[in-house]
Amino acid sequence: MDEDPRGPAAPGAPLRQLLVAVGEPLIDLLAAPAGLDVDVRDVVIAEPDEDAAANPGDLVLVIGARGRSALRQVRSAARDGAAAVAVKTQAERDAAVLRDAALDAGIALFGVWPEVRWEQLASLVRSVVDNARLTVEADAGEAPGDLFALAQTVAAMTGGSVSIEDTSSRVLAYSRSDRSDDEVDELRRLSILGRRGPEPYLAMLREWGVYERLRSGEEVVGVDERPDLGIRRRMAVGIHAGAQPLGTIWVQEGSRPLEERSQRALLGAARVAAVQLIRQRAEASAAPRLRENLLIGLLDGKVDAAGVAGNIGADASRPAVVVVFTLRGRAGVSNRPELELERAEMTGLISVHAAAYRRSALVTTLGSRVYVLLPDLPVHALPGVLGMTREIAAAAGQQLRAAVQAGVGSVVAGLAEVPHSRAEADRVLDAMGHDLDAPIATIADVRSRVVLSELLTVLGGNERFRDPRVDALFAHDAEHSGALARSVLAYLEHFGDVRVASAALHVHPNTLRHRIRRAGEITGLDLSDSAERLTAHLHLLLHRRQSR
Repeated sequence: MDEDPRGPAAPGAPLRQLLVAVGEPLIDLLAAPAGLDVDVRDVVIAEPDEDAAANPGDLVLVIGARGRSALRQVRSAARDGAAAVAVKTQAERDAAVLRDAALDAGIALFGVWPEVRWEQLASLVRSVVDNARLTVEADAGEAPGDLFALAQTVAAMTGGSVSIEDTSSRVLAYSRSDRSDDEVDELRRLSILGRRGPEPYLAMLREWGVYERLRSGEEVVGVDERPDLGIRRRMAVGIHAGAQPLGTIWVQEGSRPLEERSQRALLGAARVAAVQLIRQRAEASAAPRLRENLLIGLLDGKVDAAGVAGNIGADASRPAVVVVFTLRGRAGVSNRPELELERAEMTGLISVHAAAYRRSALVTTLGSRVYVLLPDLPVHALPGVLGMTREIAAAAGQQLRAAVQAGVGSVVAGLAEVPHSRAEADRVLDAMGHDLDAPIATIADVRSRVVLSELLTVLGGNERFRDPRVDALFAHDAEHSGALARSVLAYLEHFGDVRVASAALHVHPNTLRHRIRRAGEITGLDLSDSAERLTAHLHLLLHRRQSR
């Protein structure tokens, strides 16, 4: 790789950080042959008729060339040592060709969604890179490295014993000045040992309005000594991110009075702590969010399985399976917040059971469905997977106000085949939703329904296959408030048995016979012909599906 003409490498944003910050619905990761820790340091533009002239660490945006026409720029960027290249893809096969080329050249590849503006993407990526660089530079400055170091600094400045707590009064970090040895009161001792303040004292602070004042702004609040409770004098300040409370910093007075500069020290410490707490939250949420994004990419077949297997804690070469869950619905749920709450409860329940079954299980939500990827499975894993799925369904019935249905895909040989397991699980769940009341199913349970569902999907998506005679039957019913279409469907579903079909419709057999003759007269359908019966039945089922 050529030496970077810009000089020593400046800090950048790793690919994983770009995925978390930008990600869907702007870009998808299609390949990462060197992993997700590769740094992006700058963004450059490649025109369709020229090479990018990229430098090491660059993200090359291929503008004006889509799909296969961008192959030359992908290979050129890799030769220059660029970190990654971004291309708009037109079709799945184009994405596959580009992915293979990127893997062969050893460069990361992002697929850019068609509607994304290039200037918007460039601006976002540069912002992420700049923020990452500033964060690294700030970490190398004077700010304490962690909350415990900050607590020690405040203790030295105030001469007291310090604790940093979250909004639930859980102790996150603590320290004390050398001058305050053996001067810790009972409240502080219990707080540190129990990692939380004792409830009677917390209740008293709430009654005095201390927490209200701490939450309202940057005021440093004093709390007088209470010798009868064994509690020394204290000062505290709230930690905030704008108007949002993040926690508090407490300093307890020892044998000597707190330093005069204590208030100023607490105020400055609260502002430093706010930055550190926000960073901790971002780091804590980034990893799960990245894992979810990578799982979504695997499910959609957009991500190179081998390139991300290590990042999601899975062995790409071992068997895997996808299970998809959805709420079966509950009468009385009429508002979105309540429905979202139920889905969140369902996702939490599924996550716990899946993690108990397989440590490396991954869970994500797409629309109204919750997908579980179970990697690293033994060869004969299906019985165990079905047992786990039944446990989840049973637990949902006991703990949630709505039951769930689950479609179980086939166990596939490795992570590269996960999209096939996902597609099958979706088809199984689709078939269950039409006319099966079972809580779980596999393709073996619903194969005929899946085949029928696929046929109806093809039929519904091709107008040239539609039979206008069946449409005419529904038009006649609509004009005359009739039931000819419903009667023909019942007749076909009961194999031409007039007595059974008429009983299902709650009409006299002669009435049904008249309706079948009338339907033939209106449409010209010949139900004595097996091919006409089959196509008429499919069209009637399609109308029923579309009317639901």
